[in-house]
Amino acid sequence: MPKPNILYIHSHDTGRYLQPYGHAIPTPNLQRLAERGLLFRRAYCAAPTCSPSRAALLTGQSPHNAGMLGLANRHFQLRDFSQHIIHTLKGAGYTSALAGIQHLSGTRYHGGSADVGYDHVLTESRSDAHSAAADFIRSNPAEPFWLTVGFFETHREFPTEHNVNPDYVQPPALFPDRPGTRRDMANYIAMAKILDKKIGHVLRALDETGARENTLVIYTTDHGLAFPDMKCNLTDHGIGVALIMAGPAPFSGGRAIDAMVSHIDIFPTLCDLLGIDPPNWLQGHSILPLLTGELESIRDELFAEVSYHAAYEPKRAVRTERYKYIRRYDGRRSPVLSNIDDGFTKSEWLEAGYAESQIAPERLYDTILDPAERVNLIDSAEHADVLGDMRARLDRWMRATDDPLLQGHVPAPPGVELNDPAGLSPRGPMRMIGGNVAEN
Repeated sequence: MPKPNILYIHSHDTGRYLQPYGHAIPTPNLQRLAERGLLFRRAYCAAPTCSPSRAALLTGQSPHNAGMLGLANRHFQLRDFSQHIIHTLKGAGYTSALAGIQHLSGTRYHGGSADVGYDHVLTESRSDAHSAAADFIRSNPAEPFWLTVGFFETHREFPTEHNVNPDYVQPPALFPDRPGTRRDMANYIAMAKILDKKIGHVLRALDETGARENTLVIYTTDHGLAFPDMKCNLTDHGIGVALIMAGPAPFSGGRAIDAMVSHIDIFPTLCDLLGIDPPNWLQGHSILPLLTGELESIRDELFAEVSYHAAYEPKRAVRTERYKYIRRYDGRRSPVLSNIDDGFTKSEWLEAGYAESQIAPERLYDTILDPAERVNLIDSAEHADVLGDMRARLDRWMRATDDPLLQGHVPAPPGVELNDPAGLSPRGPMRMIGGNVAEN
């Protein structure tokens, strides 16, 4: 059997707020993809911030091991581009192509793809990635191919002119049912519909050319919604992601997979599928045993991290089947507002006093009895053993991966642009490490 083509589609800031996950957000193309493939109900990113999340998926390791500590549009980048999956696949006969955002190198959301090493850069534009990808598929490219299609949607700024009536929208459960939050969510839904339409355009090209039957489609996003307490946060609202994989067996059948998986498991899965010797830097696990029924679970823990987003906010987390433990390292007790994208929901929270709210340096949550992760059990005597276990798990992982936070601080490389953690917005003044102050 020929090696399958791999179509990797990624969106910005989408979390699991899509139709296949039961939300009233019409995304029929993604729904059909899930119904013919696999829907992972408990998939998680390795970092709820844009570039580190993608780096983890595409190199199969934690962001701090990949060297991607912050945002490409703030001049962070991978330490070693040869660890990108396209180079391992090239050794197995694959050609690689990029349409749209890659977010691992460059000055803003695009540019810098020469660093990554794609064989074909079709476009780095935000607007026409779907058209360029479809044209590539229709051009009868050499097979097998890896095609990255990176969408700007559903990143803010959301569209404000659309036909989604906020009067009939339910905000995410974290947020009060108020006019500003409904309006924010309505704008997100309008953008999610645009995303789905563009994805449908790409998938139709597979059908028109007959390539669908020998193509593994992977759809995911980088992290949670660009709302307070979601994006750039280590609760499940930040690290929980949509993941749909559809293609030849065993990636078929319209099944939901409830086992925990991490983005860093995708690279080793593809090595397993294709019979490629996995590179020695991979830290994840193949998910194939889940799909064949050989195993019911491939991991009893997973880890996530933040070092830099718009501002420095070092924190780490471990999640098991039931519990979540989060540790902060910056000494701050208040939210880092410059790491929260501006919007109606943020404005409503600020008016209600969110800037003065307190965040504990350590948090422990029972994700079964408290799925919203609001009740901190850090001082609960009956959870003392759980806390000790979770602390030990995180410490063990940090030592095993030589996490720079073991030294108490993650240094930023020269030339990156950062906001003040005490600022109000990522759009505020920035300072350049080793340079002058810049404006966002």
